[in-house]
Amino acid sequence: MRAFKGFALAFSMFTILPFFKVHDFFKGINGYSAMFYPLVGFILGAILWGVHTLLTPYLPTQHLSVIIFALWVLLTGAIHLDGFSDTVDGLFVDKKRALEVMKDSHVGGMGMIFSFIFLSLKLSSLIYLDAFYLLPIVLMFSRLNATLAIYFFEYVSSGIALLIREELTLKHLLVALLYSLSLSYLFSSVWLFVIAIVIMFVIAKFFSSRLGGLNGDIYGLIIEVSELLLLNAIIIQNFS
Repeated sequence: MRAFKGFALAFSMFTILPFFKVHDFFKGINGYSAMFYPLVGFILGAILWGVHTLLTPYLPTQHLSVIIFALWVLLTGAIHLDGFSDTVDGLFVDKKRALEVMKDSHVGGMGMIFSFIFLSLKLSSLIYLDAFYLLPIVLMFSRLNATLAIYFFEYVSSGIALLIREELTLKHLLVALLYSLSLSYLFSSVWLFVIAIVIMFVIAKFFSSRLGGLNGDIYGLIIEVSELLLLNAIIIQNFS
């Protein structure tokens, strides 16, 4: 029962789809929630892949890529992009003020500029992506990175993410790793796991050195940057 509630919470947190509507972080389900982050990513990626497959016979390739991009942003409610922009704002102030700036609900100038650049690169990546069947793996490993970052790196803020970190156990982490690697094996894409781990470690290590740990906004940035770089890893691999 806790596992199901944890999945429902993760699904409600990471999507706008109104299936479960669980928004309460009840004690005992938050570790399970983090365990299911990668599975939620896989489901979202499967939806995008399915829509792309259905519409491919009816729409021009580039236009369809733009539609998939827009659907991607809408399905996630841009929640991770918000973390990305807040984190970028925190990079352009003194370390002592970074966390305060990141908590501000208003997006700063640098956050807006870098978010525009980032979204442009992500859209371009989708336009030139041939292997849309790997979208479930890209979204899965990106969210697995968040789970790994929560478990292995210190947390430097207050709020819900701290509760999730306290309840996330090694058992939860191993289950997430097991099903993520199993699914990637079915898609012949275990190689993306290695790239994803490197991305997570570099980003998490940088912010841990700068701020002493991570917070919810940085988890969002890790997810977003992982998605972009994994997309480009696939493009490079298919191009070469």
